[in-house]
Amino acid sequence: MIRRAVGFFDDRIGVAPGARKLLRYVFPDHWSFLLGEIALNSFLVLVGTGIFLTFYYSPSDAQTVYNGAYEPLRGLSMTEAYWSTLNLSLDVPAGLLMRQTHHWAANLMIVAITVHLLRILLTGAFRRPREINYVVGVTLLALTVLEGFAGYSLPDDLLSGMGLVIAYGVAMSIPLLGGDLSFLIWGGEFPGSAEFFPRLYIVHVLLVPVAIAGLIGAHLAMIARQHHTQFRGRIATERNVVGYPLWPGYALKSGGLLLVTAAVLFLLGGLVQINPIWQWGPYEPYLSTNGAQPDWYLGWLLGGLRLMPALEVQLGSWTLVPNPFWGGLAFPTLVFLTMYAWPWIDRRWLGDNRRHELLDLPRDNPRRTAIVMSYFSWVLVVFVAGSIDRLYFRSTIPYEAQIWFLRIAVFVVPVLTYFAAKRLCEELRDRERHPLRGWNGKVVRRTPAGGFETLELDEGVPAVDGGNGRPGAPSEEQEAGAGTGGR
Repeated sequence: MIRRAVGFFDDRIGVAPGARKLLRYVFPDHWSFLLGEIALNSFLVLVGTGIFLTFYYSPSDAQTVYNGAYEPLRGLSMTEAYWSTLNLSLDVPAGLLMRQTHHWAANLMIVAITVHLLRILLTGAFRRPREINYVVGVTLLALTVLEGFAGYSLPDDLLSGMGLVIAYGVAMSIPLLGGDLSFLIWGGEFPGSAEFFPRLYIVHVLLVPVAIAGLIGAHLAMIARQHHTQFRGRIATERNVVGYPLWPGYALKSGGLLLVTAAVLFLLGGLVQINPIWQWGPYEPYLSTNGAQPDWYLGWLLGGLRLMPALEVQLGSWTLVPNPFWGGLAFPTLVFLTMYAWPWIDRRWLGDNRRHELLDLPRDNPRRTAIVMSYFSWVLVVFVAGSIDRLYFRSTIPYEAQIWFLRIAVFVVPVLTYFAAKRLCEELRDRERHPLRGWNGKVVRRTPAGGFETLELDEGVPAVDGGNGRPGAPSEEQEAGAGTGGR
């Protein structure tokens, strides 16, 4: 079927050379490379379920009275945005399944991108010539977080409304421009004008998704142009790629992963409740609730606001830099600027300007691994601070004590993490084999007399490629003719 299809198009527009090259494109085979695919698959599920949701959601703050299936809210006045989300969740067939699957897919996409980014930092995949593609990936993470927040804010329930209040306060804290910028975005003082929800809706369903799709396309195009990086192996070099061709090997595996990802997300959407907005009720500016939390991926921003001491820059009676600026904008800006600059920081620090096609194991460069883990532990401590109000309600630890403990931990934990990670990597690097995946069997051969004998090898560890358990033998992929793609 594939051959007939290619023949049909080749006879008319001459696609055979390009199609043949594309189908023979080689993908390295390692589980960590699937993290990026999981993010892509989550985005596809988001697009599919999002299209369904657009048919039922109304981005309007016009007031209406709820008379739907949920008895506790009947007769209550609410915005059409909240009413349409309630109706979608409780009255539209499969509406709750689609909405919850959409929400789970957004969470999974952010997790996959974050872990994928961590893998890139630990293995040196950001080095020359892939700095631009790394910057594209960091931008994708930032846009995905923004997209998640926009979607979380659309239902206009009590929690999303409180999240918008925080966002409004952070926007107002921008020195010199905050008042005008927040007035421009919201169309007036909070809760804003009638145009705010339609604007937020367009940002969520059009502007940011188109930007994400464009960056994903650019990301994949640069990968194809530069070829994939791969881990070192017996036949893997700087001038080849060892793995599976696109068709049929990798395409079938990738298609199976897409189906598995979608199946897991729909199972979560159908079986695990997430963001039950009917329990929160509609948002009103005069209402609030204890323990209100944004979605988990915004916990580090909330933690930054909570940990920041009462520091404001004032000039006479003028407040030049309000306190929310430090935790709400300065901290996330520093986090992302550091990630953007990391390829050049690493190059200047190590003095390595060479082109790299092979990846490092985390233990191969203990200092880099230690700094990356220290950096992520720093963000993680701030992330934990975003949930200390829940810890306060569930424990007897005073809120102020938790704040001061985490303020100290922000400085202490990264230092401890650095030395622990560096020591661990140095010990692993000094070992002759991987402590978990090393081949530890015996080699047995048949004797001329028909019996068997065990061969004595140096240290009992033969050279193995691919983990197939045969010393010096080619990997299963090589035996199957997966091939190499030269540059």
